[in-house]
Amino acid sequence: MTHNLLGPEPTLLPEHTVAQAALDAGVDPAGVAAEHPYFSAAWAQLAESAFEAGETVAAYAYARTGYHRGLDQLRRAGWKGFGPVPWSHRPNQGFLRALAVLAKAAGKIGETEEYERCRTFITDSDPAAAEATGLA
Repeated sequence: MTHNLLGPEPTLLPEHTVAQAALDAGVDPAGVAAEHPYFSAAWAQLAESAFEAGETVAAYAYARTGYHRGLDQLRRAGWKGFGPVPWSHRPNQGFLRALAVLAKAAGKIGETEEYERCRTFITDSDPAAAEATGLA
């Protein structure tokens, strides 16, 4: 991702090493989310699994939780509601993955405006995120 020198600095979420290590070790993401409710990657994994299983409403709910938890952290990290959120920074990926599933689930339940809003948000955050999550 190229940084626009006239725009805001990229926002990098903090690392959550204990929670990430648990997910990486194969701990059930529901348990990780219960123990670390701020950790968007656990919510994103729950959302992705539910979406793949055809559980669209559950996917939407998990994704919305991960999205809102990520927004809280983005704001604490200095994000002002716009600007790059690089996919290459692994701690950002949980938020971006949750946003992608939120878009997909919204589209599936007929929430066209929300689908478009989320798709635009992820593309504006980092086009690589939109490509990696299948929203490009």
